Amino acid sequence: MNMRTISEDIFWLGAVDWDRRLFDSLIPLPDGTSYNAYLVKGNEKIALIDSVDPSMAKQLLAQLETVDIIDYVVAHHAEQDHSGTIPLVLDKYPMAKVITTPKGKDLLMFLLRIPEEKFIVVGDGEVISLGDKTLTFIHTPWVHWPETMVTWLEEDGILFSCDFFGSHIATNELYVRDKGRVYEAAKRYFAEIMMPFRAIIEKNIAKVKNLDIKLIAPSHGAIYDDPSFILDAYEDWVSSPPKNIVVIPYITMHGSTSLLVERLVSALTDRGVRVEQFNLADTDIGKLAMALVDAATIVIGTPTVLAGAHPNVVYAAYLANALRPKAKFASIIGSYGWGTKVIEQLSSMISNLKVEVIPPVLCKGLPTQSDFEDIDTLGKTIAKKHEEAGIL
Repeated sequence: MNMRTISEDIFWLGAVDWDRRLFDSLIPLPDGTSYNAYLVKGNEKIALIDSVDPSMAKQLLAQLETVDIIDYVVAHHAEQDHSGTIPLVLDKYPMAKVITTPKGKDLLMFLLRIPEEKFIVVGDGEVISLGDKTLTFIHTPWVHWPETMVTWLEEDGILFSCDFFGSHIATNELYVRDKGRVYEAAKRYFAEIMMPFRAIIEKNIAKVKNLDIKLIAPSHGAIYDDPSFILDAYEDWVSSPPKNIVVIPYITMHGSTSLLVERLVSALTDRGVRVEQFNLADTDIGKLAMALVDAATIVIGTPTVLAGAHPNVVYAAYLANALRPKAKFASIIGSYGWGTKVIEQLSSMISNLKVEVIPPVLCKGLPTQSDFEDIDTLGKTIAKKHEEAGIL
């Protein structure tokens, strides 16, 4: 794809990765992604903002063929999907300097072996002039690494936000046009990458929300020409209380656990509680992460394998613990044969969650009528807990 004009002397460069389906060998990419870089031409200096994943280096270098000089390369974030092509850019423009945070410098030296003398380290709020355009660097740690920053171009009202406000979507649309699709992709992105750092992100939102932003230009996904759309979404995901939702990640081996899940879903439905149910045998783990953003309660369903939880359930519990959603309650349901340590195992794995644990329900073999009644009681208890907490 060719370089594209955003406004006078400001350009999108980068690559659309239509076919990529997995990020970091971990995160599903059902809609592909893009790696966005931006070129800002002042009347005295020229800055390239970020680069692209090394797999797409040829596209970026082709877009730069007509660019004779780059004075600065702004490195918002050291992860290679943004920084990986910087060494090639420096080979092409040997006089260019890399602008980054102090921690960014350390990481880029280790990850990409960029020489120390190539760096300009900037403090929070520091400004560099390109002549008729000025770049203000705002430190935004933990969106989503400790070294991250964003760049504010005041003259044009553009916030270059890197991973902040990003979305994994492969599209040739320069600006957000399908807001429903982008909302879902951005929420998935937030859930998988940003959710563990909600408290810090809330502070970072406060640092940028009062700027007179006309465009938010992230490093993944389309540009927001309605900045309030994504700012409002982030404030909801970060700050709003959980909703009247129960997320049930589960797996079943011989049907007993699925019977308990079905009964619990019915009990919750009868009491007006929304359920998000995920069979871990074949679920999209990104969808599960998205559901956790708003969930008030998490109920983990598992059979017993060698006295412990099923490995897929262990992974889901590990994921929930790492993502640290704002859920208020949790419980466990499941089945076993000769014995089980499921409750002890899973309880120890979710120590990061600030939840009240509602007494679990486990059945030996196929559930009996008494087990189903215990499940009904669990559903009733969850609904009551939500109501008492003002979660409606």
